[in-house]
Formats: sequence, C-alpha cells, structure tokens
Amino acid sequence: MTRLLMAISPARADDVCDPATRTMIESRFDTTWADDQLDVATLRRLLPGRDAVITSWGTPPLPTDLLGADAGGPTVVGHAAGTIKKLLDGEGLARVTTFSAAPRIAWSVGEYCLSALLTLLRRLPAYDAGIRSGGWKPVAGPGREPLLRGLELRGSRIGIVGASSTARAFIELLRPFGVEMLVHDPYLDPARADALGVRPASLSEVMACAVLSIHVPATPETEGMITAELLDRLPDGGIVINSSRAAAVDNEALIAAADSGRLRVALDVYPTEPPDLAPEVLQNPNLLLTPHIAGDTGNGHQALVRYVLDDMIAFLDSGTTHGPSWVDPANLAITA
Repeated sequence: MTRLLMAISPARADDVCDPATRTMIESRFDTTWADDQLDVATLRRLLPGRDAVITSWGTPPLPTDLLGADAGGPTVVGHAAGTIKKLLDGEGLARVTTFSAAPRIAWSVGEYCLSALLTLLRRLPAYDAGIRSGGWKPVAGPGREPLLRGLELRGSRIGIVGASSTARAFIELLRPFGVEMLVHDPYLDPARADALGVRPASLSEVMACAVLSIHVPATPETEGMITAELLDRLPDGGIVINSSRAAAVDNEALIAAADSGRLRVALDVYPTEPPDLAPEVLQNPNLLLTPHIAGDTGNGHQALVRYVLDDMIAFLDSGTTHGPSWVDPANLAITA
C-alpha cells in the first residue's frame, strides 16, 4: 500500500479536502496526517519512508535532501494550492514528480473575472452607491434620459495580457457572449491561439481594447509591464481587471484613472496586502475592491485535494500518466 503523508494542518485539511476524499484516502493509502505542529522539524521527522506527500497553504518548504527515491523520501508531491515556487526549489522539483491544484483554482479566478466584468459593465457599484445615499435612477434633460447607463458584454472586444491558466478559464467563460478576444503573450503560438479561439496581439493592440484583463505571473519580465503610458491608451470608459499580480501594473496611475472617472477598475491584488488605501479611493464607485479572493471559493477549495490526488493516483499506477495538474519543470519560469 502506498505510504502517503498529508502534510497539511487539520484546519487546512478541512478547508481543502471534502469528506468523501478523506474517506478514499484512508482506504487507498497507508496515511499519516500532520497535526497543528506543522513545521520543518515535523517534516523532517515524517517525510522519510513516505512514497507521496500532499501539501497546501501553510506547509513549510519541503527539505530537498529528503525528497526522491535516492533519499528514501517521497517521489510524488501533490500541492492542494496554487504556485509551488515557495514549496520546492529547483533541485527538489527535479527529484520528484509534482502536481498542483493551480489549474483548478484558475477556474475560480475565471469566474471572478467574469463577475467583475459584468458588475462594472452594468455600473452596479455606482447604482448601489446611489441607492444607499437616497437616490434613484439619475436622469437629466427634457426626455429624462438616464445619466448613468450600463453596457452589455455581447460583442465587446476583450484584451487579455497573459495566456495563463486563469486567462484560459476566463476565455472559456467568455465564449457564449460572442466577444472578440485579443491575447498578448510571447509564449502563445498561433496553433494554441487558434485552439483557444483568440487572436494573438501586441501589447499595444491589447491596450486599445475597451476591456483589459491581466493574467501574468510574477517574473522580472512582467514587473511594471503595464505602464501609465499604456494605461493612457485604453479608451475612455474602459474596464481594467487585475486578479494576477499587482507588480505588473502602475497601480498609482490605474487608481488615478479610476478616480478621474476615465476607467472602471476591479482590483483583487495590491502592492501591499492588506492595502492602505486613502478614504477617497475607498469611496470611489469606479473601483471594485476585493481582498485577494479571486481564487477563493468554498466548493472550489473543497475540491483541491481530490484534484491533485486523482492525477497522483493515475501516475502512481501507471508511472507515466501526468494529467492536467502535473507541473512541468520546463515551464516553471513562466508560470505563477
């Protein structure tokens, strides 16, 4: 029987492992569950002799010297969370076959992006603020035409920066709306773009779209890539959604554009978290602010262990099958 270490605190296990999966783990594996004292010393005590390990948020970095068959430690790692960059160093990644729930979390992020886009297109924060201040539909002129009116998503032109897993989820969710999607990503080849149903585009082309959604990893190449000058190219009334990395954008310029009313902006990530935002920023109905929860849903989190575990089992049984949660070491430098 495969010896599995669940290197996840009890509270985190309740968050990312549904009861049915817990039952399956107990029947399928010789399982050891970590307790609340989950630190490096605990890992060094529990990892030897294990065939596989499942980790999540809160798991300390795995000691490289205890990984792999030669070290008598796990050869398979399943990360029931997103990025593995803080969990494994390059040498450790080379010693094990690794699976990550990042693609599953990406679906939650895609849904957030769609909901944020629809919320801002229909001007819901402004309407909500008006109602709360005692107003109703703002109107003007002899015909009493509305001063404030939302827009439909159908037929829009959407600019996407980065063809990451979160972008691909967003793209799939956008398809029923009949939109045109332009994607800027230097690693997106024409065949892959065609399969996604998008058009590869330069950064300048993408910045001319009425909607901009940012989906890039944190790398030296992406830091500061969306400058104030590029933001100026967005059309008046444009929408910007950033659910990926705050460092990719000139945040001061972005908030200033929302403050002026030129752009509407959804922010889920910030240069410092929690952010220290001025009162006028907090009161701006052109800003939709959320606390880094784009990938955080109740049922989504409950599915994370099972998502990686299914691929781990297939790999352990076959020795070759990888599945969608497999982490390709060759792509680590360009992933989140």
